[in-house]
Amino acid sequence: MSKIYETTVTNTGGRTGEVISSDGKFSLKISSPTLNLEGTTNPEQLFAAGYSSCFNGALQAVMAKNKVSFKSNVTAKVALHNNGELNFNISVDLQVEIIGADKEIAEKLMHEADLVCPYSKALKNNVEVTLSLK
Repeated sequence: MSKIYETTVTNTGGRTGEVISSDGKFSLKISSPTLNLEGTTNPEQLFAAGYSSCFNGALQAVMAKNKVSFKSNVTAKVALHNNGELNFNISVDLQVEIIGADKEIAEKLMHEADLVCPYSKALKNNVEVTLSLK
């Protein structure tokens, strides 16, 4: 296994703080989604951004491998759940749009991308993830 890329991001202040990358190119103020403070984001939005981008990248790689080309969009809906005192988890609904592909091909590509995507692999058997076509 060869490492392709590594990054470092540090959070200070938890859900009422900020995140910054070691190279300074990425810096955001963080707040809890329940506070909804102007000019901030939250960990769930960051996770949704990462997962949708990673999955769409995997989808594009799968299309290239299968020698097909379609425009694609992936929307990640990430929900935060409270299961009692200090017992939280997330769930994800990935909505995949493959423009111009018939349903059978789109489903095949979507499920193949799910096997390739590093986020999907990391979440398997740990986070409830649903896949659907738009």
